[in-house]
Amino acid sequence: MVQGKINEIHGWAAMKPGIKVEPWSYTPRPLRENDVEIKIEYSGICGSDLHTIKEEWGGTSYPAIVGHEIVGKVITKGEKVTHLDEGDLVGVGAQVHGCLQDDCDACSRNLDPHCPHGVFTYNSKYADGHQAHGGYAEAVRVNASYALKIPKNIDPIYAPSLMCAGVTVFAPMLRKGVKKGDRVGVVGIGGLGHLAIQYAHALGAEVVAFSHSPNKREQCLELGASQFVDTSDKSQVDAVRRSLNYLFITSNSDSNQYNDYITWMTFEGQIVLLAVPTGQMTFAPIEFIRSEVAITGSLIGGVDALKKTLEFAAEHNIRPIVERFPMDKVNEALEHVDCGKARYRAVLENSTSSNL
Repeated sequence: MVQGKINEIHGWAAMKPGIKVEPWSYTPRPLRENDVEIKIEYSGICGSDLHTIKEEWGGTSYPAIVGHEIVGKVITKGEKVTHLDEGDLVGVGAQVHGCLQDDCDACSRNLDPHCPHGVFTYNSKYADGHQAHGGYAEAVRVNASYALKIPKNIDPIYAPSLMCAGVTVFAPMLRKGVKKGDRVGVVGIGGLGHLAIQYAHALGAEVVAFSHSPNKREQCLELGASQFVDTSDKSQVDAVRRSLNYLFITSNSDSNQYNDYITWMTFEGQIVLLAVPTGQMTFAPIEFIRSEVAITGSLIGGVDALKKTLEFAAEHNIRPIVERFPMDKVNEALEHVDCGKARYRAVLENSTSSNL
């Protein structure tokens, strides 16, 4: 068995509910024959990281090193890994293992985030009981299938956000068949929404950006939106009713807003949840019969979707807008994101001077 090079991984872990992390180290699981060991250069901050360390979704196992937007170089590979070499620059998203078998109902349909044997990048356990830890660290070990080569024309600082935020918005667009001529709405112009505009525009759709912040109008248009709707202006909202083929919800909208969203859709339109609203949704069945609108959701994206996300971004010059922080300023970065100040993704950078 090939031995890993970093046998005690130093990182920043949440020790209890809250947004503070502190230096902590752990012994990684032995490197398997299909695994790679990655020295982390960049790790993006995702809203899921904050939900997890604050235990807002419940079930957080502390200590927890979060971070599932990872970019770094392969430093060791298992004996059966043939598609990657040491020195390759790779990205890792929100999943680090899946069975990827043809007889798996999820994996056979490129829905490996739903694989019953899947392991998420952090706060998840392998079959042998080892807990997975994420990217706020110096290194990580993952199944090589979930380490994707970063295209050479994508600057590594922009790649982390594509590994989660990028695939989260692009995967459902691929599955739903978004195409030229479709009218696509994006609710929430933030970490997910600013990428959703770019991907939908590159697919040829006419993009309508929805936000209660009118100061984002010019940036939305620059990113590829054809129209900006200030949701605090009823006349602007009324003007787009019954006009959208797809609506991607990228912000934590109040659950009672979805009744209004239905009225924005044309017949057989689809509303796709990419964020988790609080509370319960309540609808009268007649609303769906009258509108013929469907409401669905999407969970990140599997290996196939990740590859296409990166390739499409490379081809169409899709890039996140990022703010950079040294890894040892991770608590400052978390506070910045938690307060809603990030424009639009925060990325942590490891360096030899970082004080892990």
